[in-house]
Amino acid sequence: MVSSQAFESPLESTFATELARLRPELPYRDKLPGARAAVLDRLWRGFRLDPLPRITHRSADAITLEDGRRLTRSGPVISIDGKPYDHPAAFLAALGWPEAARLEAEVAHSVAAMALARAGAPSLGYPASTLPEHEQSIVDGHPLHPCCRNRTGFTVADHLAYGPEFRPIVALDLLAVSVDRCLVRGDWPDDLRSGSDVLLPVHPWQSANVLPRHGLRPTHPGALPAEPLLALRTLAPIGKPWQVKTALSTQLTSAVRDISGGSVETGVALSAFLRDTVARLDGFSLQENRAAAAVLIDGSPHRDLAAIVRDSPAVGPGETVLPIAALTARPVSGGCPPLCSLGCPAEWLAEFAAMALPPLLTLLAWGVALEAHEQNLLLVLEKGRPRRLIYRDLADIRLGPDRLRAAGLSWPGMPDRFRVADADLRAKLFATFFATTMTGLVGTLAEHCSGLWDVVGDQVRRAYAAMPDGAAVRTDRAALLGEPIPTKPLTLMRLAPETTAWAYQPNPFA
Repeated sequence: MVSSQAFESPLESTFATELARLRPELPYRDKLPGARAAVLDRLWRGFRLDPLPRITHRSADAITLEDGRRLTRSGPVISIDGKPYDHPAAFLAALGWPEAARLEAEVAHSVAAMALARAGAPSLGYPASTLPEHEQSIVDGHPLHPCCRNRTGFTVADHLAYGPEFRPIVALDLLAVSVDRCLVRGDWPDDLRSGSDVLLPVHPWQSANVLPRHGLRPTHPGALPAEPLLALRTLAPIGKPWQVKTALSTQLTSAVRDISGGSVETGVALSAFLRDTVARLDGFSLQENRAAAAVLIDGSPHRDLAAIVRDSPAVGPGETVLPIAALTARPVSGGCPPLCSLGCPAEWLAEFAAMALPPLLTLLAWGVALEAHEQNLLLVLEKGRPRRLIYRDLADIRLGPDRLRAAGLSWPGMPDRFRVADADLRAKLFATFFATTMTGLVGTLAEHCSGLWDVVGDQVRRAYAAMPDGAAVRTDRAALLGEPIPTKPLTLMRLAPETTAWAYQPNPFA
């Protein structure tokens, strides 16, 4: 076997050396085998589901490649023609695919960073007291992505200083920009103004690594202390009624997290459109984009120098708000995820599905497909029971103009990238909500109760039965209850970033 003892990636060795200086007490190397297995699990899922062009056949126990090699899985290893690998980077290197070189580096970073998180993240019991604490409880990152903890260019010191799993206070910098050199949309907070200047929040990593390329440096270093949320580059400034999404021009998980000029230009208008649309629905609301701003370089908003301000979600007395991802995340100290402590699994899941499905499926019928995965859906609980949903992050929603028109909604003047066909609307919602959010909830609760997909399927049928009949509703219902469920091909997307393909998983309702 190419084992944990025989193979230590260069990045793992670098992290260990840095930790010996910064945090020598952390049991980093003890956490490497588990991190390797966790990332390998995610990678194997991609090989089982994604339409990878070098795979010619999949059977129940093996995958055959175009060159005749055979892949099998047993415990924490993947074998290539019988030779086992327990490190995802070593496995990809052994495949020898030129297009996998980038992914090899990314999974190596994911392993190193996940081991660091598991070694150093503090453990808090459920329920945490604040939304940031709930967001910071998710130690392993994306539950399905092989690049779940990849933060390209981050050192150990960067992870410790900025990673939400370490619960730091991040001192955001402020960059003063004259109004004639800045594009501003919406109600920019007075706290982020100085005279006639706009004060643009800048992540300190961005200040150190990107601002010098533009000949800039912060005018107010460290002036805005904030708690990082699950997305790392989105933070909750202490004592403010809003959150800020900063530009971070490096790859986190699978994308460079800068902010396009288009997002600055359209984000507030799209937020207003969605706010008014979801106001017609029960148990569902929007975390609104209050404002957005970007520095103008040569007359155009620059994606490295931008920020979006969101209103903090409103929570009533006795309510707890948290991302759904926090319910399914296994605690760093071990044991069951918080979801397992909320009562009878079948009853809880039925309540959740009865609350979530009507608004999500109605919006789909109206031509609005949300990116409704576990990070974007905030769940409001009262005494552990699901009460309502709050949706956040508008960049990846998709709209169907014909369905909007049929529902009496006007096209909100968005760029063409938001406009998709009906099949792509369905794929957007089904891949994010059913293949990700619901799969995570059912998979977590399945350790304690069987037949949970039947519970969800019953609520799907109830939701559709209560909706006004129409062509869109009939088509969506038939697809959801009878066709394979689309899911994002997360591994293929790293091997071929230009792909527009979907992966598919068996339909649990059919």
